[in-house]
Amino acid sequence: MPANVRLQTSYTITPAKYCFQLSIHCTMTKQLIQLFPPASEQVDIKGLYLAHNIHLLGSCESPFVYANFLSSLDGRIALEDAIEGSTFVPKHLTSASDFGLFMELHAQADCLITHGGYLRALSQRRLGNILQIKDDALMAWRHEHGLKPQPAVIIASASLDFPMHESLLNTSQQVYIATGKNADPEKVDYWQQQGFTVLFTGAEQLVQGAALVHELGKLGYRSIYLIAGPQMLDTMIQEHQLSRLYLTITHQLLGGKDFRTLLTGSVLGQEGNLSLEELYLEQNPAPEAGQFFMQFSARSENETIDTN
Repeated sequence: MPANVRLQTSYTITPAKYCFQLSIHCTMTKQLIQLFPPASEQVDIKGLYLAHNIHLLGSCESPFVYANFLSSLDGRIALEDAIEGSTFVPKHLTSASDFGLFMELHAQADCLITHGGYLRALSQRRLGNILQIKDDALMAWRHEHGLKPQPAVIIASASLDFPMHESLLNTSQQVYIATGKNADPEKVDYWQQQGFTVLFTGAEQLVQGAALVHELGKLGYRSIYLIAGPQMLDTMIQEHQLSRLYLTITHQLLGGKDFRTLLTGSVLGQEGNLSLEELYLEQNPAPEAGQFFMQFSARSENETIDTN
C-alpha cells in the first residue's frame, strides 16, 4: 500500500458490491492515470465522480438511471458459499479507492434502489448499512447542491418478506416498496398499514425496470442509483432504462466454481451495446492489485424513454 494512504477498515460484504465502513487518512490526494479520452495525464481520485454532476442529468420525464459494479478480471462480482447458500465479496477484491467513488455516486442520487434480500441480510447483521451517507463532506456537498440530506430508498421485492431496517425508521428518508401487481395482498396490506407506500411496477410479482423508473419519475426523482445487484441491472438494460454504468475492474483473478457476474438474464441484443466514456488506471505497488475505473453510457443522456 502506498505510504501516503492509511486505512482503517471494518468490512461487511453485500451481494452486489460491498458494505464496509471505511475511514481514509491521506497526507496527499491519490492520483489516477487518464487513459480515455486520450490524455495520459494524472487526475485526483477525490471528487472524480462528483464532477459528473449526475444530479443535473435527469428529469422527471426521463430520470437518469446509473449503476456501479466491482468486478475481477475474470468477471466475478461475488462468490457463492454453497454450504451457507449466500454470496460474498472477498475482502481483497475491495479497495478504499473504489469505495470512495461508490459513495461519491451515492451522494448524487435522489433515490437508491435496493432489494428485500439486502434488508434481510442487514437485519441479521450479515451485511453493513450503505443506505445513508455518513461522510460530513459528502453531506455538505448534497446541501450545497440543493439535495435532501439523504436519498430516498426504494426496496424492490417480489415476496415482500423482509424486515424494515431501523436506520430507515430513524431518519427522514422517504421509503417506498416496489413489487409486482400479483404480489401477496396480505403482505401488501401489512406494509401499507405500517405507513409505507407500495408501488406496483411489474405485471406479475417481479419488479420491471421501465415501470419502476416511470413511477419514480412521477414522484419527482431525477437521479436513480441502482445498488440492487444483477437482477435489477438486467431489467433496466432489457427495458432500455439504464443511462450509465460505472464499472471498476480490479487486476485480480478470483476463480471459484460458484460465482455471480454482472447479469443473469437472457442473452442481450443491441441493448447490451455500451459506449466507453472514460477510463482511468490506478497503479499500486506489489503485492496490491491495480484497477481500472470505467464509465459507459447505455443510452443518450437527453433521451426520453417512452414508458407508456
